[in-house]
Amino acid sequence: MSGSEEVGVDVALGFVLGVVVAVSVAAALRLALAPRRVLSPQGQAMQAAVHAATRTLPHLRRGLTAENAGRAVGTLRRLLSADAVALADRDTLLAMSGEGAEHHAGQPLSTLVAADHLARPDRVHVEPRLRCPDGRCTLRTAVVAPLVVGGDRIGSMVVGWSSERRLGLEDARVVGEAASLVSAQLELAVVEDQEERLARAELRALRAQISPHFVYNALAAIASHIHSDPDEARELLTEFAQFTRYAFRGERPYVTLADELGYVEKYLRLERARFGERLAVTLNVAPEVLPVVVPTLSLQPLVENAVRHGIEGRPEGGHVQILGRDLGGDVELRVTDDGAGISPEAARAALTGAGRGIGLSNVDGRLRSTFGDEYGLRIGGREGGGTAVTMTLPKFRAGVRAA
Repeated sequence: MSGSEEVGVDVALGFVLGVVVAVSVAAALRLALAPRRVLSPQGQAMQAAVHAATRTLPHLRRGLTAENAGRAVGTLRRLLSADAVALADRDTLLAMSGEGAEHHAGQPLSTLVAADHLARPDRVHVEPRLRCPDGRCTLRTAVVAPLVVGGDRIGSMVVGWSSERRLGLEDARVVGEAASLVSAQLELAVVEDQEERLARAELRALRAQISPHFVYNALAAIASHIHSDPDEARELLTEFAQFTRYAFRGERPYVTLADELGYVEKYLRLERARFGERLAVTLNVAPEVLPVVVPTLSLQPLVENAVRHGIEGRPEGGHVQILGRDLGGDVELRVTDDGAGISPEAARAALTGAGRGIGLSNVDGRLRSTFGDEYGLRIGGREGGGTAVTMTLPKFRAGVRAA
């Protein structure tokens, strides 16, 4: 092949290569800029429905009230593609979205639903011809489904249409499933309320166990400084007041670990006023676990037990360690002392409330009722002497928030 022919072939190949690259770039740009349809139309519809349904959850999880119902009915109406959706308690239409909302919301449920249907509250039923006394009302048909919590009807969902459409089994089934979704969220609200009340009751029980021995000794330590070091006495009195407010103030079942540690340090400041150099403390907690939510007064009783059983009876004093480490999805907190140790029998007794230990069984019970049986306390002897109490809890649990 001559030199001119080679040049011609190179030019032709370059031209073809340039066209291929240009087409590829254009195709890539179209792919990148065009809206992507990863889901089928049916999948997109399902995704939209699920998204709409989940938007109702935060409101309904707070209970069936006029305010919460008002925030949910609009989303439910869009989810069901209906002309109107209302949520009612046993007697009253709490909130309504769509046609007729201006004159039905707040009215008795019987103004929209026939009395004989309300006599059978356990079934989904169809209202083929609504009779509204207000002449402006355009609603013609509806499906009424019960809202059931704990086996009892606590309310109703009413889904209405303005057209004279024939309602069948499919309409009743769809509305019934939507009502089941609402009922499930309302039931969770009841369960969470019960768990919250239980947590508060257990916290009150622990507050009742706050050691009078500690209170007396803390006040005695403060009094001993009044003449020798009045500034120190004033600071200790402030620490004591802040600690007791934390321990006994209102309904605050959960706090951050950072808050709990802050008050543990106040407690230890008061104990150091008593023990002086006999009490050595090491605090080593990973910074990333400080925002974790813990039950109020969960770490402090562990530290108090370490001081009381590991330090108080020893003339030479001892050392308390507070360790916190990140386990990925969980957090481990450990309080250790170098005292006489504990037998396996005594450890089991402490967790059941039958043995020594200020509130250890209470803390263990609150951890398990809040986070599940896989979490709680473990008590054991340390190699070389002493006791270790370990608390494990998750980094996050839905519904558990610091106040």
